[in-house]
Amino acid sequence: MPSVSQSQRWMVVGAGGMLGRDLIAVLERASVDVVGLRHADLDVTDPEAARRALADADVVVNAAAWTDVDGAETCEAEAFAVNATGAAHVARAARLAGARLVHVSTDYVFDGGATEPYAEKSPVAPRSAYGRTKAAGEWAARAEAADHLIVRTAWLYGAHGGCFPKTMARLAAERDQLAVVDDQVGQPTWTRDLAELVVRLVAAGAPAGIYHGTSTGQTSWYEFAQRVVASAGLSTPVEPTTSDAFPRPAPRPAYSVLGHDALRAAGVEPIGDWAERWGVAASEVLA
Repeated sequence: MPSVSQSQRWMVVGAGGMLGRDLIAVLERASVDVVGLRHADLDVTDPEAARRALADADVVVNAAAWTDVDGAETCEAEAFAVNATGAAHVARAARLAGARLVHVSTDYVFDGGATEPYAEKSPVAPRSAYGRTKAAGEWAARAEAADHLIVRTAWLYGAHGGCFPKTMARLAAERDQLAVVDDQVGQPTWTRDLAELVVRLVAAGAPAGIYHGTSTGQTSWYEFAQRVVASAGLSTPVEPTTSDAFPRPAPRPAYSVLGHDALRAAGVEPIGDWAERWGVAASEVLA
């Protein structure tokens, strides 16, 4: 991993989340000056609070988000206040501080109807309230902070929060059989790998723009669940099913595979294959 400047002060907004905690750990291991800001430390919906909190930053990572995808369908204004207006406040504060902004976004900005990996410049077409608020947040980050890195990610899992692998391992221990959808395809991504990618992007001086921070390769939730159950040392059968069997308030993208051309163009290697990375992460995530 390229060395990041130890003279820079990083501020991580959303430090209490799964990604935020891994990012702080990665930076601390690199002996970087990092300040973690949880919701109790900074309410991103307060523009003056954002300006004050981030005034001394050299790099600002905005990992704060309303992530209740289904809840956003009935609380879109509240989600917008965090994911869009809050993103604008953080981006503006970063610009005023003269800091580089890293804004974390999502595959939900796309419609999920593609058949080949989404390019960074593919048009956004969100189908859910959550996706609409995150697309607006990307726009706000670009508008407010010229020196921005927008990093879209998807299918995140990690040691420091609830996630799909933990849920599957728990259910596999409790039940005789699992049914998991096989008509949604994506790239399971470890939050530690994403944290290290963010650091590598900044260390490389990557040009401002949009990047995709996901593992390479692709799989379905069903196939991922099979890997998880095996990693947990269980033999619970996993059967494939369809999204129609699990109706949810918010539509899920059927295809969430993101391309990584912008990373390669910037001289930054994408995260490795999802299955290989899960093999490294499994013991820690399921501990």
